Amino acid sequence: MAQAPVQAPQGQRGINERLQQIAQLLDDHFLDKSEIVRLMLVSAIAGEHMLIVGPPGTAKSALVRLFARTLDARYFEYLLTRFSEPNEIFGPVDIAAFRSGVYQRKIEGMLPTAEVVFLDEIFKANSAILNSLLTVLNERRYNNGAQVVRCPLIALFAASNEVPNDDALAAIFDRFLIRVLSDNLDSFHFHDLIAKGLRYEAESARGDLERIQPMVPASALQELGASFADRVEFPDELISAYKGLIFQIRAEGISVSDRRLVKFLKLFAASAILDGRSRCHEGDLFVLRHVWNNLEQREILNGIVGPVLDRFYQEHPDQRPQRGGGAGIDALVRELNLIRDLLTSGEPLSDIQLFSQLRNLNEIKAALTQLGGETATRLVQHVDQLLEHIFSSSKFA
Repeated sequence: MAQAPVQAPQGQRGINERLQQIAQLLDDHFLDKSEIVRLMLVSAIAGEHMLIVGPPGTAKSALVRLFARTLDARYFEYLLTRFSEPNEIFGPVDIAAFRSGVYQRKIEGMLPTAEVVFLDEIFKANSAILNSLLTVLNERRYNNGAQVVRCPLIALFAASNEVPNDDALAAIFDRFLIRVLSDNLDSFHFHDLIAKGLRYEAESARGDLERIQPMVPASALQELGASFADRVEFPDELISAYKGLIFQIRAEGISVSDRRLVKFLKLFAASAILDGRSRCHEGDLFVLRHVWNNLEQREILNGIVGPVLDRFYQEHPDQRPQRGGGAGIDALVRELNLIRDLLTSGEPLSDIQLFSQLRNLNEIKAALTQLGGETATRLVQHVDQLLEHIFSSSKFA
């Protein structure tokens, strides 16, 4: 029997609705980024930091920039290189103070005074910048000469084309509680990608994106994050499932420190708050798919966490978060029909064409399996029939 969702207090519902509006806005503009969008909102509510890894051109920067526009928050952004200097991030030296024998920076409008920060190519920064960032990320403090400045930072989002493998970068990498991959889209997204991409380019050219009004003030996010323990309940069944997952994850050689596993509770609470719930459930454990230390661990985490999520949503289908802008059934059906028409047209196909459709069908099958449900299961059977058609052709005989 499905559990009835526990509603948030009346005063919180306005914030929840606006957070959901932000999620919908981002989903409307970016294809198949729903989980990344949810993680961004969860990070901001929890007051934790998030790293987005992926090749160039996969909407890493655009996602964060549009998200920042929806928040009434002081924003700082910078693209780091190995030639970047601390004054570009933390502010120039105050010359007038220096002449008086005081060394300090003019930090207004720079990272130490920002509430939301985006640093692109963060791992290319030099040690002078990274050392100062460590204190800001972990303690929300910046040492401005002899003065210790309290930073109002809510969340820092960073992007990188690759996961660092340098031990010198391990400390800064560890400060990001969530690590998410933003990759190029699969073939079945092609038509929707073209349509949504053209719309985004047109809106950018008209300046529509610059006119988006902030929906949620920074103070509301800070208040949600500071009071999560009073707002959200962690039931015994959730803690039991969480314990089992942590020990499975550690058994696979994926390191999760005690400090991090406690901090993950804030992310579970933020996920519940985002949905307007005052009680966490096992669906909130989805964030554990994004605690990898290298990209090879993503598949291991999916294999551990995925079955727990599938079982929970089979038992409580009404609790499944709405996913917008992703690989919906309609998009998958369109692509399946195109492949079926190609394979049954009677036209001779080259080896390259057949291998391409084989890859496309396997991608569609994986997406349908992830979506779940009766319709998706029925479509998987059609995919299997088309795969059998390919394998029975003379090319593969």
